[in-house]
Amino acid sequence: MIITPPKRAVILAAGFGSRLRPLTDLRPKPLVEVNGTPILHNALRNLEAVGVEEVTIVVGYRKDAIQYACGSRFSRLEINYVESTVFDRTGSAYSLWLARDALLCDDCYLLEGDVFFEEDALRHLNLADSMDVAAVAPFDSSMQGSAVVLSENGFISTFRMRQTAADLNGNGPGLFKTMNLFRLSFVTLTGMIVPALDDMIASGATQAYTEELFAYLVEKRGLQLAAARCDDIRWYEIDSAEDLRTAERLFASPVVSQQLEHRTV
Repeated sequence: MIITPPKRAVILAAGFGSRLRPLTDLRPKPLVEVNGTPILHNALRNLEAVGVEEVTIVVGYRKDAIQYACGSRFSRLEINYVESTVFDRTGSAYSLWLARDALLCDDCYLLEGDVFFEEDALRHLNLADSMDVAAVAPFDSSMQGSAVVLSENGFISTFRMRQTAADLNGNGPGLFKTMNLFRLSFVTLTGMIVPALDDMIASGATQAYTEELFAYLVEKRGLQLAAARCDDIRWYEIDSAEDLRTAERLFASPVVSQQLEHRTV
């Protein structure tokens, strides 16, 4: 199977970032800086490096700050915005549903706006010989949140929500942390993901998270979601001040701390 890297991406960046206060009192979480580089700018730079041409960003909290920081073009990327006016009472699946028009255009990458990662994470997604792929890394004692179990042939078989170090069991299956980086095919987006989002929102499940959507599709609807293992890739999901300190230690390298001057309004 020949996989053509997507030319489009969707970034979910509407939430509060309340656990990062006071850093997020005046700016949205995606603009919090890791060693001088905003989380969102790092994502955009990496997307451009793998050939993306158009990005849709779902904004909500302090949307003007994101629009100012990224503009209508970021280097060679065309930037579009979708606004959530109910970001304070909805989950990430609702934000994804708001971006459904972008999802119905072509293959795309899907990213959460609080993940700081190396460019090679996206390249790992593209190396996978599968239509739909999620980036994962081994779940260790410092992590918490959604995790997955992998089948023998490298596909995600089960999602496990709200995992912590206490859930690591040497006698059980190995757990992998979802990195909230996906490559999704047009066929799956139009035939499975957007219809499921429509059903979810119509049923009133507006506070659901994208992990819950993918868990349902994998476990109930037969979505074949391959796992791109990123064991050797630097990345960190930044939800708290401690996460930020950890990310800054992890990325204490001049490679990722260059100043960005790409904004065009």
